[in-house]
Amino acid sequence: YILFGDKECEYNKNFQLILHTKLANPHFPPELQAQTTLINFTVTPEGLGDQLLGMVVSSERPDLERLKMQLTMQQNHFKIELKKFEDDLLSHLSAAHGSFLSDDSLVEQLENTKCMATHIQCKVVEARENETKINEARELYRPAAERASLLFFIINDLSKINPMYQFSLKGFYSVFNKAMEHAEWDEDVRTRVHTLTEAITYSVFLYTSQGLLERDKLTFLSNTAFQILLSQGLIDPQEFEFLLHFPVEATNVSAVSFLSPQTWGGIKTISTMEKFSGLDKDVESSPKRWRKIVESSCPEDEKLPQDWKNKSTLQKLIILRALRPDRLTYAVRKFVEESMGTKYVSTRLEFEKLFEESSPSTSMFFILSPGVDPLRDVEKLGLKLGFSIDRGTLHNVSLGQGQEEVAERVLRHASEQGHWVILQNVHLVARWLPSLDDLLETAAVDCHASYRVFITAEPVQNPEQHVIPRGILENAIKITNEPPSGMNPSLHDALNNFSQDTLDMCSRGQEFNSMLFSLCFFHACVTERRKFGPQGWNHNYPFSTADLTISAHVLYNYLEANSKSMQVPWADLHYLFGEIMYGGHITDVWDRRLCKTYLQEFMNPNM
Repeated sequence: YILFGDKECEYNKNFQLILHTKLANPHFPPELQAQTTLINFTVTPEGLGDQLLGMVVSSERPDLERLKMQLTMQQNHFKIELKKFEDDLLSHLSAAHGSFLSDDSLVEQLENTKCMATHIQCKVVEARENETKINEARELYRPAAERASLLFFIINDLSKINPMYQFSLKGFYSVFNKAMEHAEWDEDVRTRVHTLTEAITYSVFLYTSQGLLERDKLTFLSNTAFQILLSQGLIDPQEFEFLLHFPVEATNVSAVSFLSPQTWGGIKTISTMEKFSGLDKDVESSPKRWRKIVESSCPEDEKLPQDWKNKSTLQKLIILRALRPDRLTYAVRKFVEESMGTKYVSTRLEFEKLFEESSPSTSMFFILSPGVDPLRDVEKLGLKLGFSIDRGTLHNVSLGQGQEEVAERVLRHASEQGHWVILQNVHLVARWLPSLDDLLETAAVDCHASYRVFITAEPVQNPEQHVIPRGILENAIKITNEPPSGMNPSLHDALNNFSQDTLDMCSRGQEFNSMLFSLCFFHACVTERRKFGPQGWNHNYPFSTADLTISAHVLYNYLEANSKSMQVPWADLHYLFGEIMYGGHITDVWDRRLCKTYLQEFMNPNM
């Protein structure tokens, strides 16, 4: 009942009945088998909210939860006792002959039953009063539980976007409990509940977004922001529906020269809403002010003219969707930042932090992206913790035809010895994956505490091509490691490949640090150009982080080799980077010329 709520209570009873019958008689008939397939064994938002509330109160106020359990048991005990007395009384009454008033024992039992019923009734009333007080105290923690329930159903729907996005309730509970443990303590209950709510929200966001492709992250984040605001009553549901569907009035002409007929049709449709009444007339009467917004490079940062500047952020999004739909993603990102905080739109997770969440039964599942090698992080951390291929404690199996038996043997051995196993490209052995799912589960039972499994697979283009079993995805920490989008994120990502130790290792620190920064900027430029297709590069080249890190080592070696002369071998470095490291990928003569020009601009004696 706690899990399913009132509406699903009948399903719960049926499930218990069928399960009991199945256990009692393993050879149950086909009609009962057919009945089991009709059970809707799902969790409802209300039922999950009640269960999570119990978990929050058990963590924050265990005394209240214990008292509530005692009251529940006491109430059940009272009902059982009363039922027992009633049954005994009915049994004696049915066995009595003649007038029952002449039967002293029966009259005495009647009196005892009446006294006991009165006593139990008083206790029930007292228990209900205590239960009301307990429930009032528990309800203070309701916002945290409701937020967690809302978040679970948001991430549970992500599989509709991509079947790789599978999340289990078990994994969600783990994130939920850890968020409560790490939330900042406060004596004031309302402040503490607010802190818990924020901690749970951010933890679930990190847990989910680390396994989403870049193109889906803003969808998840904006949906989370909108659903939270809707649950709090801070945005109008009608306006939100309008933003999503955005019906446009069909028209062939525009009243103003700077708007297309389709854009003007959107403005006319918006003007039919009560809070946007007169928008079309205002655009016609003040074309200069509105033209400034339409022609702005960042219209989401501009203030709307006249009284329209007082509109809510959501209402501004609606207007912007009509005027500049090309900037809507930027506007939505800004909306999320304003409503939830900057930390939600600029987050980078370190692999070491993610690894801390893994366990022998919780593998790490890498969703592969072109030009990125996620296993570099695994090997780097492995060396730090004493796991490497050279030592025989790290096993790397590239799956393909005939490698299934090798993988099974390695997994069994690693679980006993506490080794790490990398299973690459599991999507290539679709028929073997159900066996892998079972093996991962059995290998994690009574295994060595250091045993870990790392899995890689490519994302699918459509649901029909999906082959990864749900069990593997649900029980794994999913990680994507796509190249960042935009010069600023790309530059940060390039710089994050180097620690302070790297910056301090060269004896010619000033030259090395400035040239390393230029190298990172160059790397960001050449990788960012790829997203412009043939306008960026004539061919698509697989520039990777390995090109950058190797180039950094070459830079260090050449500066150290010329430390006595204090000269920088510019021509040598330009040739190594432009013709070999990065140039080794390039096949087009004009692309090679562009690459060399970038290097001459970014790395020269004038710097």
